[in-house]
Amino acid sequence: MTKNTKIAISLLAAATAGAVIGLLLAPEKGKDLRKKIKDGTGSLTDDLLSAIKSGKDKYQDVKEDLLRKA
Repeated sequence: MTKNTKIAISLLAAATAGAVIGLLLAPEKGKDLRKKIKDGTGSLTDDLLSAIKSGKDKYQDVKEDLLRKA
């Protein structure tokens, strides 16, 4: 695993742990909390997919740059 992969996995694990702790300590009704989770999941998914696409684009740029220099 590369350093960047380890960092990404660590950040995702920390975010997940924070979300779980927040849910366990939330002072809201279950129905309201489930609605918030459902609404927030869409934006989180969009952000994650955007970050993955950005990473792939950067990887391709670096790869092409290295191939040109070789």
